[in-house]
Amino acid sequence: MRSRLPRTACLLRLAALCILLSNTAAYFGLTGREPFVFLPGPFSNEAPTGKAHLKQCEQMTLTRRQKRLCRREPGLAETLRDSVRLSLLECRYQFRNERWNCSLDGRGSLLKRAFKETAFLLAVSSAALTHALAKACSSGRMERCTCDDSPGIQHREAWQWGVCGDNLKYSTKFLKKFLGQKKVSKDLRARVDAHNINVGIRAVKSGLKTTCKCHGVSGSCAVRTCWKQLSPFHDTGRLLKYRHDAAVRALSVTNAATGETELAGGRRHGQGPRTTDLVHLEDSPSFCRPSRYSPGTGGRSCAKDTSCQSLCCGRGYNTAMRLTSLSCHCQVRWCCHVECQTCVREEEVYTCKNA
Repeated sequence: MRSRLPRTACLLRLAALCILLSNTAAYFGLTGREPFVFLPGPFSNEAPTGKAHLKQCEQMTLTRRQKRLCRREPGLAETLRDSVRLSLLECRYQFRNERWNCSLDGRGSLLKRAFKETAFLLAVSSAALTHALAKACSSGRMERCTCDDSPGIQHREAWQWGVCGDNLKYSTKFLKKFLGQKKVSKDLRARVDAHNINVGIRAVKSGLKTTCKCHGVSGSCAVRTCWKQLSPFHDTGRLLKYRHDAAVRALSVTNAATGETELAGGRRHGQGPRTTDLVHLEDSPSFCRPSRYSPGTGGRSCAKDTSCQSLCCGRGYNTAMRLTSLSCHCQVRWCCHVECQTCVREEEVYTCKNA
């Protein structure tokens, strides 16, 4: 019988989220056993005004300390929403051709286990929150932070620090404070979750680049305007998908010198996983048929020559014809628009059989 995870381990699972992007209420899960936040949908692109953010904070199932932080920062609730949406959309995109496609069905049961897919959820969600916080700072949506103003570049006297850089330094610092990360737990599952959370944060950090623009006569670059900029989140998602595919299985060992429990496993004999490795404790199910972890692959669309064999788990696929409309015979007219005709095309679609 599994022991209940300590509260600190649950907090580290802030990023393991479920959300419905529709007119129904949204669900933001911590462990799959209880809601972390209950947000009304649909999402709004407008920042909360007046005391609206206080109501949003109260709708979230947070600790007292977390609610206090939320109330102090008007832009935080909206940033949490952005991170949820960002992580879910990226997860679905990266696993669009996989048997597990980041479906909301079975998410609660999945989060209770330590599969590779659980590791990815934790990493992509913490990465999304880190990314969203940094972007919120640079866009002026957060009152207690602003642009990154510490370039740390050589020959700074020849550079003019301009444009609003993404404040990753504040983002990571605030995230750890919000999650309440303190000493490392002795619980193996909590250590694995904490490790995967940090893999997500490191993935965002690895994409921080310095972008510059030259100024001067004939482009002499006598002065350069530079700023720190995060890579598109799609790049972070692609990196984490690669980490997922190469995830390592870990186990717990006791350090003979210190007597402390450490993670072991990975490609290097006798050493623990690297800080960039996603870590899991259990082998994943096949996700082929409906289970408590996923709805299975029956009815999923596939590509005949590339994905049907794997996605349909050898059950075969159905073929149907579908009419699709598309623009065709487009011409540019003076001035200045494009006129197109609408053409109808018949195409084959393939879906996995249920049995």
